[in-house]
Amino acid sequence: MLLNIESEIKEHKNMRSSVLKLLRSRAGNYISGEEIAKHLNVSRTAIWKHIRELKQTGYEIVSHAKRGYALMGTPDLLLPNEVKSVLKSDLLGKEVVHFFDTDSTNNEAKKLAADGAVEGTIVVSEAQNSGRGRLSRGFFSPASKGIWLSVILRPSFAPQHASKCTLVTAVAVTKAIEKFTGIRCGIKWPNDIFYEGKKLVGILTEMNAEMDAVNYIVIGIGINVNIAQAEFPEELQRIATSLQVISGNAIERKELLSQVLVELESAYLEILKNGFLHILGQAVNVIGIDQTFSGIAKDIDEDGALLVETENGVERVLAGDVSIRPKT
Repeated sequence: MLLNIESEIKEHKNMRSSVLKLLRSRAGNYISGEEIAKHLNVSRTAIWKHIRELKQTGYEIVSHAKRGYALMGTPDLLLPNEVKSVLKSDLLGKEVVHFFDTDSTNNEAKKLAADGAVEGTIVVSEAQNSGRGRLSRGFFSPASKGIWLSVILRPSFAPQHASKCTLVTAVAVTKAIEKFTGIRCGIKWPNDIFYEGKKLVGILTEMNAEMDAVNYIVIGIGINVNIAQAEFPEELQRIATSLQVISGNAIERKELLSQVLVELESAYLEILKNGFLHILGQAVNVIGIDQTFSGIAKDIDEDGALLVETENGVERVLAGDVSIRPKT
């Protein structure tokens, strides 16, 4: 009985997606309810119900007695249909799970992964009420103002390499932000992305593994996108920023999300093919309180320190000590 209900819900969602796809294909022009119904082999009443649900979700759909329906605007929400409409990655985003509010996208992703969710499934939420960063610190995640995202991976590499995913993700996200917005950020080791001393992105990698095999890795990414400076809690206003504050313009969240998935997928597939050395072997500038040096990011040791090969030998970069900026 439960399987039948789940099947009906999935079929209903697929039909609604098909209606939306047809509306998109007309690019703001009208398409009759009769034509949609004929194309999808359902009744016009069924189409009307799906249109109503889309409107309730936030889609701007106008109707005309003789001309039918026209999609005039889409909501600023990271709904599965919206994300998939701009998706350029093949693996990441294969399945999109959306919440309007949840405690933590990482918590939701871990539940899905434990239940067998396919690799590449992403979880997005408009808001998190208990977003978490490293060492269980809270992460401010207001509704529809950022990208609160978790990605499920099922890699073939050994569990001891999982911690390297944080740096790989940080590099991928900085590349995505620069390509999409022109904003060049620095990585504060090990899991934050900063702009001029203020936090812009947080990353949290969590793993479930056996002794010699990874069951799944969940990578949580929180990007402050369209948060005004005054909207940050008082204790964060001096230490946090957003892409909107930096650029002076509102950022299209779903397009940025698409770019992040492209860059992360590219890095992940490179790792699976050639290992971490290619990804880690990037030239970096290390900017510390007392020293600044350049070198090649070589590895991450057992204590979680980044090992950077310089002209004078190998330097250990400890958590919180420095910012890392991939060279151009």
